[in-house]
Parts: sequence; C-alpha cells; structure tokens
Amino acid sequence: MSSDSEHPPAWLSQARAGWQWRGSARPPFALAPGPGQESVWDYPRPPLLVADSRAVRVLAGGVEIARTRAAVRVLETSHPPTFYVPRADVDMSALRAAGRGTFCEWKGDCTYYDVASGDTSLPRGAWSYEAPFVEATAIAGHVGFYAHALECWVGDERARPQLGGFYGGWITSELVGPFKGAPGTTGW
Repeated sequence: MSSDSEHPPAWLSQARAGWQWRGSARPPFALAPGPGQESVWDYPRPPLLVADSRAVRVLAGGVEIARTRAAVRVLETSHPPTFYVPRADVDMSALRAAGRGTFCEWKGDCTYYDVASGDTSLPRGAWSYEAPFVEATAIAGHVGFYAHALECWVGDERARPQLGGFYGGWITSELVGPFKGAPGTTGW
C-alpha cells in the first residue's frame, strides 16, 4: 500500500471521510474544559502528533519497562491522548512480537507485542507502527502501551485506560470528554 498522503487510494479516502466529528466544533454532549484542561473534542482528525517532554513511565508487574521525556502524544477527536515512547527508552526484552496486527486509516499498519515482565504477562499489551503513513512518521520507532493492564504514568499521575479494550488512550485529570470507547461511541 502506498503511504503517499497526497494521493491515498479511494478506499482509504472514503474511510477517512466517514468521521462526523473532526475537532472543528464540540458536539452538544461534550464537556467544557476547566482551567488547565483540554477537551478531547477540540483535538483534530486527522490526529495531531505532538512531542511531550513530561516524564512518561510504564510499569508491568511493578517493574519499569519504559521511561522517557521524549514521548509523542497523538491527539485525535474524541480520544484521550495515546502516548508513544521511543524504543531507545523501552526495555524491548519485555516485549515479544504477537503476530497479526490491525490497520488505522490515519497511521497505517499496526504491529502488536505481548508484554512479559516479572510475574506479569499481557497478551497484545503494546503496539507500534513500523512504517506509518507520512503524516504519522513522528511515531515510527516508538511503542504504545495499554493502560488497562499496565501502570502508565504521566508525571506524578497514573493514567486511567480508555474504555473498550481496543483503543490505547490514557485518561488524566487534564482531560474532559466524554471519551470514545464506551458502548454506543463507535461512530465518534
């Protein structure tokens, strides 16, 4: 598949065009952010990729498997941010290739990893985009982690997982939603 962002295939353009919410206006059910907060409904589609210098840590079974101050935060309409950690800041010996991946119309083909550290074993607990689309090259060579079974930290705050089990967003107190992932939010 071509990663040429200027001329994507028709099926990919169609998939990208199918989203009603694109961050240009908050829907009536969206919460208003308070001081120092962000509304996930202000995030754009296609997603924005932003360097984040805050301390980001990931622990599996109490063992730190990732720590960085060079994360990339992916901001997409209705989603809490997904944090991607450079491989150089990940204990890659805790990750094992997990076979078949998925596809994102904004980032490309995804590869999953099982996480094994200490007494913790989490099937498909991490993922990466080995050769993302041009628009997402900032996350090439980075790894994302699911907060539903791992301890994921932004600064001194432990992130809560995005509901639903498929999406990898990290919810912190700086965000307001509602967030995609719960039942009934598929089209968000």
